[in-house]
Amino acid sequence: MIYINLLPWREQRRAERRKQFFALVGIAALVGAGLVLAAHAYVNLLIDHQDTRNEMLQTEIRALDRQIARIRELDEQRQAVIDRIEVIQTLQASRPEAVHLFDQMVVTLPEGTYFQELRQEDERIQLVGRAESNARISALMRRFEDSSWLEDPALQIIETRQEGPLQVRDFRLEAEQTRPTAPETENGEADEGAS
Repeated sequence: MIYINLLPWREQRRAERRKQFFALVGIAALVGAGLVLAAHAYVNLLIDHQDTRNEMLQTEIRALDRQIARIRELDEQRQAVIDRIEVIQTLQASRPEAVHLFDQMVVTLPEGTYFQELRQEDERIQLVGRAESNARISALMRRFEDSSWLEDPALQIIETRQEGPLQVRDFRLEAEQTRPTAPETENGEADEGAS
């Protein structure tokens, strides 16, 4: 025998499916909201972690900046010390030069000539003096050229004037002070006694 179900089973099934659909949509919305909250919390955790790292890096950068400033200050102090040492070494090396210069002044000065003034600016020497004749001034210049400590004599002025029964020549002369190279010993080192 055939049974015919006259109940509205399609509507019941439709209602059940609708309930299931809304239940699934609700569950999906809850799961989606949970995932969004979890992702938001995770991103906030990552941001907080990165902020902590950035703060640590900023602290280290400030410490390194202080160290760099200190290093620059030490470099400036080191350079100042090196400059002082160079000045001291230059002065120490040039100490005997004044002795040699005055020795050369005595050796090169011909008879009948004398100096009234001697000035030195760096390597340039300016001499003011008197001579009995022009020949004596020429002899002085030749001796300067022959000297190993003086070179390039240049006569600036000669003035002849009468001083009692004598004629004298006032002159101004310039020359360069040089440093002769020291002769080398058998070992190839400069001879210390030459300077």
